[in-house]
Amino acid sequence: MNKHFTASSIPKGIHCLSLRLTDEYSSNAHARRQLPAPELLPLLSDNSYHHFILSTDNILAASVVVTSTVASSLRPEKIVFHVITDKKTYAGMHSWFALNSVSPAIIEVKGVHQFEWLTRENVPVLEAVESHNSIRNYYHGNHVAAPRMFASKLQARSPKYISLLNHLRIYLPELFPNLDKVVFLDDDVVIQRDLSPLWDIDLKGKVNGAVETCRGEDEWVMSKRFKNYFNFSHPLIANNLDSEECAWAYGMNVFDLHTWRKTSIRETYHSWQNLKSNLTMWKLGTLPPALIAFKGHVHAIDPEWHMLGLGYQNKTDIESVKRAAVIHYNGQSKPWLPIGFEHLRPFWTKYVNYSNDFVRNCHIMET
Repeated sequence: MNKHFTASSIPKGIHCLSLRLTDEYSSNAHARRQLPAPELLPLLSDNSYHHFILSTDNILAASVVVTSTVASSLRPEKIVFHVITDKKTYAGMHSWFALNSVSPAIIEVKGVHQFEWLTRENVPVLEAVESHNSIRNYYHGNHVAAPRMFASKLQARSPKYISLLNHLRIYLPELFPNLDKVVFLDDDVVIQRDLSPLWDIDLKGKVNGAVETCRGEDEWVMSKRFKNYFNFSHPLIANNLDSEECAWAYGMNVFDLHTWRKTSIRETYHSWQNLKSNLTMWKLGTLPPALIAFKGHVHAIDPEWHMLGLGYQNKTDIESVKRAAVIHYNGQSKPWLPIGFEHLRPFWTKYVNYSNDFVRNCHIMET
């Protein structure tokens, strides 16, 4: 239970960073400057550039994703980053990237409130997320159970799993109607190699280029099949899915938005994603309904592009970490939390600018 609360909490330094940058937005015109500059706006929809999409309310994590991507790129001038955040974090997130240039890469910061397409009619999950009674029952219902089961239910009720930011990836074709191909990144990844070859991968007519997680040397991390995510005693699951089907990873995905728009992936996702019932059919968040929605639309890519488990696998092989293009701290032990694994944290902290005034004043320390 203590680990759950630690994993779900916002460290004081990161909360401070958001507050101070929000205050800076209101008092410093430079922090409010347009991102990107007006003359660069056409590049936001130019498909000859490499477009990355990141959805998060963690400013420090966002800075690491963007900084590591640009630093690892052989052609950073071809990078366009689209950072999406929520309304409360928008001013702080904008301030950070307005005050900390990522040039020659291009960046825009948008709040979910700035997307006209995001309405209750188009996004049914909005109603569930915003329903006071639903949220109250979800978090404060009768959860008396054996300790292990209680811990599992606590994890399933982590705020991130009902956050709209966590569901946004299923709406990318509509949110970015002019883009054809994008790479979506989670906020708990670090990029260690040039990712431009991802745009050259032939997805063979599929929508989602992803690393499969059912085969690999690390049996603990790379042994995930549908049976690991779904309750096959539920008739709807048993009648529609194969328990042995290989799962794949969210967190670094190549999405062909042009092909995606010709499918019914979003509609399938909506039909399965129901907060009232998902704890009886599956345990955690947005990956299980995505596994269903993208069924038949996934092209497997080389596992060296995306290494998982750094947030729950303490015995992660360091040499494998060094070789991976993208390392993913999926799991509870995030590198910005005190429960992060000490020997894995340096791969993340090397991209934090500890000399930045806001980082220093919020006492965000490397150790």
